[in-house]
Amino acid sequence: MSEPTGKSFEQIMQDLNKMMGNLGKKSSGGTSSSEPESNNRLQMMLLILCVGVYAGISSFYKVEPSQQGVITRFGAYYGVAEEGPHFILPFGIDQVYKIEVTRIHELQFGFRAESTLSDDRARQESLMLTGDLNVAKVEWILQYKIHDARKFLFNALNVEKNIRDSSIAVMRRVVGDKLVSDVLTTDRVSIAQRAKTLTQETIDHYDMGILITKVSLQNVTPPDKVQPAFNEINIAKQEKEQLINQALGHYNKIMPEAQGKADRVLSEAEAYAVDVVNRSKGDAEKFRQMLVAYHKSPSLTRKRMYLETMSEVMSRMEHFTIVDAKIKGILPVWSGSDSATTAAAAKAATMEKDGEDKAASSATISSSK
Repeated sequence: MSEPTGKSFEQIMQDLNKMMGNLGKKSSGGTSSSEPESNNRLQMMLLILCVGVYAGISSFYKVEPSQQGVITRFGAYYGVAEEGPHFILPFGIDQVYKIEVTRIHELQFGFRAESTLSDDRARQESLMLTGDLNVAKVEWILQYKIHDARKFLFNALNVEKNIRDSSIAVMRRVVGDKLVSDVLTTDRVSIAQRAKTLTQETIDHYDMGILITKVSLQNVTPPDKVQPAFNEINIAKQEKEQLINQALGHYNKIMPEAQGKADRVLSEAEAYAVDVVNRSKGDAEKFRQMLVAYHKSPSLTRKRMYLETMSEVMSRMEHFTIVDAKIKGILPVWSGSDSATTAAAAKAATMEKDGEDKAASSATISSSK
């Protein structure tokens, strides 16, 4: 707690009595008995002068930018003074307690950076039981500042001890809800944040005007006796992570290529399906048109289909020979590559055959007549 500025009323009265006694001794030693009244007046003037000087000095004070001044009048709370020069009632009527409200205070748990800490005390602060019934050695730092100067001055007693006890209790509670593997590795940040929140709630319950600004874990390790075994576990975990990363790298290298091939095959299959469907629709439409033409002229359609089929078949042959039993001798041989010549020859043969059929038909009609 900050010491008040100035002296109390009792201290002021004691100082004045001492001053009066000293003045009386000096005046009695250096003056005759014939001048008592003048000596008394001189003592009174000196007393008034001293009282005035003291009143002027004790009624002025200054609050620094990093401070707040808590004013008490006759020992009771009167108000809070911000930074700058101020005046108060002298002679100890008003007293000012200057509280550092911007300074960050730091408490260390499980270790001390600037002083030595006994092994027993370090174990009491740092060794904690985890949720899976293991033991972890937790060292952390807590930082706080005075948030409300009035509450800090009148509501708080042994502030550092209260904060230290509250922080240890909260940290044991938070660590007790975690697995030892999480405490030692992944959950350090979340543990610190949770401990900060719960510690602030506890401090607010006591209404001490304290604000917790930061809680950070420093060293979180297993006890010294099991440290070698823990190191072996860490090495095994690192090897496991390395193998997993290698497998993921191989997976990331193979999968895009395989996915690209699969997409290409799928696209080709879709294109082939579209092509087959379109060709099937075209063939179906061609057949319908052919059926319509057949209904209109069956004989002509049959001949055209016959000629187109023969032209297609003969165009696939390299060499062929046409032999007609009604014609003596052998017809010339055409090359299969010359499809136009082959089609013309087939058409000529057909026309010749049709002519013979017509002639035979007409001869039959005339004979019947």
